[in-house]
Amino acid sequence: MRQLSVVRRVVLLAGPSGSGKSRLACESGLPVVNLDDFYHDGDHPGMPRDPDLGIIDWDDPRAWDGERACDTLADLCRTGTAEIPSYDISVDSATGSHTVDVGAAAVIVAEGLFAGEIVAACRERGILADALVVRRSPWKNFLRRLARDLAERRKPPLTLVRRGIGLARRERALVRRQLTLGARPVGADGVRAAIRAATEAPSGMP
Repeated sequence: MRQLSVVRRVVLLAGPSGSGKSRLACESGLPVVNLDDFYHDGDHPGMPRDPDLGIIDWDDPRAWDGERACDTLADLCRTGTAEIPSYDISVDSATGSHTVDVGAAAVIVAEGLFAGEIVAACRERGILADALVVRRSPWKNFLRRLARDLAERRKPPLTLVRRGIGLARRERALVRRQLTLGARPVGADGVRAAIRAATEAPSGMP
């Protein structure tokens, strides 16, 4: 009798910064890939900038390397291991890399602000299990995001406050874009249910 090999698939988990997607991904107990590690370095040609703050606009998809992220997820699904950049927003660049080994896991959670940008590409590659976007109150996200960014000293406090207010005002448009790209809106319980359903789906093939 031939041994079954694992068919790995990805749950893409999008959502505004501060929406709790990282916590929900880790809570699943599954291997997690942080898609924010695939931002371009700050000196990459064409990096978008916030016209008011003068810093890189991290909420513009042009700041993010979706093609590299999708290629890496495909490699991870195929081989079970992949090298992931380690990005530090405080210095606007990757500071190294780390290896992700998913072992025998059949489902991987890939979470990040722009996860919806690669829904179609992951579907075409046959690795998409589900695509979700966390939808919460923008001002709750603002408070969670500010507390996190201050604790991590990502940027000067005044910059973080000004940027956070701007993000809160644009947040609904960001979520709508993820919906048009193929993600479906869910709350925290919906994320848990979707991930549970993905793990219960058949994962082996002869």
